[in-house]
Amino acid sequence: MLSTFVRAFRTPDLRPKLLFTFGMIVLYRFGSYLPVPGVSEASVAHCTGLAPSSGTAGALAVLNVLSGNSLLRLSVFALTIMPYITASIVVQLLTQVIPRLQALRQDGQSGQAKITQYTRYLTIGLAVIESASYIEAARLGSLFPGTDCTATTHPLIPHPTPLTLFTMLVTMVSGTAVIMWMGELITDRGIGNGMSVVLFTSVLAVIPGEVEQVYSVKGLWYAASAVAVIVAVIAFVVFMEQAQRRIPVQYAKRMAGRRMYGGTSTFIPLKVNQAGVVPVMFASSLLYIPQLAVSMFGSTNHPRAWQNWVSRYLTLGTGPVSPVYYLMFFLLIVGFTSFYVSITFNPAEVADNMKKYGGFVPGIRPGRPTAEYLSYVLLRLTTPGAVYLALIAMFPMYVLARIGIADQFLFSGVSLLIMVGVGLDTVKQVESQLQQRNYGGFLR
Repeated sequence: MLSTFVRAFRTPDLRPKLLFTFGMIVLYRFGSYLPVPGVSEASVAHCTGLAPSSGTAGALAVLNVLSGNSLLRLSVFALTIMPYITASIVVQLLTQVIPRLQALRQDGQSGQAKITQYTRYLTIGLAVIESASYIEAARLGSLFPGTDCTATTHPLIPHPTPLTLFTMLVTMVSGTAVIMWMGELITDRGIGNGMSVVLFTSVLAVIPGEVEQVYSVKGLWYAASAVAVIVAVIAFVVFMEQAQRRIPVQYAKRMAGRRMYGGTSTFIPLKVNQAGVVPVMFASSLLYIPQLAVSMFGSTNHPRAWQNWVSRYLTLGTGPVSPVYYLMFFLLIVGFTSFYVSITFNPAEVADNMKKYGGFVPGIRPGRPTAEYLSYVLLRLTTPGAVYLALIAMFPMYVLARIGIADQFLFSGVSLLIMVGVGLDTVKQVESQLQQRNYGGFLR
């Protein structure tokens, strides 16, 4: 992989793209450390220093890992690209049930531009809701539960006036809009998918600090064990992400005017993990909602029955994780993987397009039999792929808890899937551009 980027940097056409992408990454990391106006930097430094060692940040600490340690700092880029990812998932789901969005999706580039515009609007709406929730949690002193970081001892917002809170809200939402703009710039002028590169940067920036935290608290052996778990899981994820079933497709010869077309053979690549990391992120977001409700509406002095149930069975980050959490996490990933694959890959539509252009699967009649065959193959791939996603998402969390460093090392399978998926996709794009520029042809 390193040799690929070295070759790309030596290529005159690709060097500006790599430098532009690197510059956007540096700017993004700078915004991740820039505090929002109205926040006490001393209180934030004190509270973030307590949370990793005590494991009291709970699910917020896990989301903080995905944000590159910017969420609990209440920085300008605290929300990162998560609202955009959530909005993209919601729009994809709505496309299957709203006829207007279905028509736009089939309308080509202009329709896709309209859908992208709707996604941006929804991103801003979600950013307003999420930033308001985090600001309210910081104001009430519930952003770091279990520590002395309360609204009276170490207030994160010393002067929570309406103007200060509104300024913080506008700043965080504007930060999300800027990240969207930076991601689109990377896609247009840089290397790789911009939104994925931003998320990859957030996840990768956390690893050195997490390993250092384990080393300082537990010692060298535990830090080495954490690194070994990461390397083993990454190797397995790379193998599974590359696995695919190739459906052969043969195109018959046809005459158009005086020219002969067709007669070629190709294949339809069906990956074992057809859904990517989307189901894992969606399941993590759903499981975080009850914990957010406890922090927002729960009572510390007089906890209610539902609050005790959520704290006992759906809390992540303090002590051993409940088997109920693992079970719900597993079922949500498996269920949403099947649902997401069914709406993103339509066997009937693929079969109709093949039939329209004279394509067929050898041994299978075109039309409905081809659609049934594709559905059969997709089902046999999706089932083990969904189980693989669920196990990878839970395995690091379970192993690190058994080792005894889950409170200090909050790295999860979600982070590993994001790292591997985005890394492989970016390397493939760089290699394809290198091949286009180095291909000499058959004739000299």
